[in-house]
Amino acid sequence: MTTYTALPPERFEADRHRLRSVAYRMLGSLGEAEDAVQETWLRAARADVGDVENLSGWLTTVVGRVCLNMLRSRRTRPEVSLDAQVSEPAVGTAEGGDPEEEALLADSVGVALLVVLDTLAPAERLAFVLHDLFAVPFDTIAPMIERTPATTRQLASRARRRVRGGASPAVADRARQRQVADAFLAATRGGDFEALLALLHPDVVLTADRFVVPTPEPLTVSGARPVAEGAMAATGRARFTGLALLDGRVGLAMAPHGRLRLVLLFTLAEGGITRIEVVADRERLDDIEVAVLDTAEAEPLGAGPVDTAPVNAED
Repeated sequence: MTTYTALPPERFEADRHRLRSVAYRMLGSLGEAEDAVQETWLRAARADVGDVENLSGWLTTVVGRVCLNMLRSRRTRPEVSLDAQVSEPAVGTAEGGDPEEEALLADSVGVALLVVLDTLAPAERLAFVLHDLFAVPFDTIAPMIERTPATTRQLASRARRRVRGGASPAVADRARQRQVADAFLAATRGGDFEALLALLHPDVVLTADRFVVPTPEPLTVSGARPVAEGAMAATGRARFTGLALLDGRVGLAMAPHGRLRLVLLFTLAEGGITRIEVVADRERLDDIEVAVLDTAEAEPLGAGPVDTAPVNAED
């Protein structure tokens, strides 16, 4: 007579935090990540785990399969408008997550990374997230996407190149670009009008396409004070904004639930920021290569402070 061994709830709870970390990087949405973890528990609770040697690894593959199915089903889901994504206080609540917690989580992972992951095919995203961020071996990932380990390795490599961005000429002032973009974001989030004003050239010009507000025509604002005042009105958007490489230059990307909605492109001169271009036009966004700042310019790509140790350090 065979003995059925159920997974104790407390054993699952010990892995819940890490499973949520995996799911969030796979899905880019806190609400969806929580749903994926709950579905993982429902599946795990029905399974016989008597022969499972590495429960953490097994749970990771289960949550990975759940997330893969959710990613594949997204194509049938209608796109949410920009206004719905950034309105106050609805940011984050549309998908069941807490807005403040989701904003903190996006910061810990990196908005740029979430944006790039959202552009990947489901199999690529799974291979990269599980292997590069959680050290799951390719031999374990391959059956989940019905590929060979060699092909799975290639998928992760392709995703890695997308995350790092294509080859671009060296930018001598990239450190300054990052410093200014970081300070602009901090001032906007913190509502520090004087700090923001200090970053702007007196004759700064801001342009925003008609999809940003939206308005019938593109918007142009001139002068440091009017531009700063407009930025102060966008604190809701700033919560889901982070630094990113945009066509090789440091700018800001806004991506609620990991989905790119707009970018801010800066032009710098001796006296500060001389031009800010705000782009929300979907066609233009699709033409901008978004990549993650490397370790010399920003925080590492890794899983961030919310994660525990990797499941397996092979491969």
